[in-house]
Amino acid sequence: MSADNKAIVRRLYEEVWNKRKLEVINEIISPSHGLQAPNISGSSIGPAAYRRNVSLFLAGYPDLRLTIQDIIGEKDKVVACWTISGTHKGDYLGIPATNKKVSVDGMTIHHIAGGKIMDSYSNWDALGMMQQLGVVPALGQKKSLAAR
Repeated sequence: MSADNKAIVRRLYEEVWNKRKLEVINEIISPSHGLQAPNISGSSIGPAAYRRNVSLFLAGYPDLRLTIQDIIGEKDKVVACWTISGTHKGDYLGIPATNKKVSVDGMTIHHIAGGKIMDSYSNWDALGMMQQLGVVPALGQKKSLAAR
């Protein structure tokens, strides 16, 4: 069962995110799917909400690529550790295009039942992305005791 569930998650990332086949969302995302992600605001229930989130990323990063770094399956859960990279060519979260390349890591835990993704719990380095875009300053280094 884990292998089948991993294949569903791989399909989500490869076909939906990388090949832009947004119609696949309806095939693999449950109508009651809940996306729990501290970096995403607004309603995140169902395939339409998932499609909206993907579309927001793709509008800001038309060359976005999602790479699975590691994937672990256990019973009805699949954990995917991933990296997204792309060039900020369009508006993203109200930030006009900077033409800067970004690369950030994230992780999503997917709950799968009946061949569909029921829920996803996701977290990614949004602060790192904003720092790479230059809209948030990089965190400063600690001053040494001698510098005080």
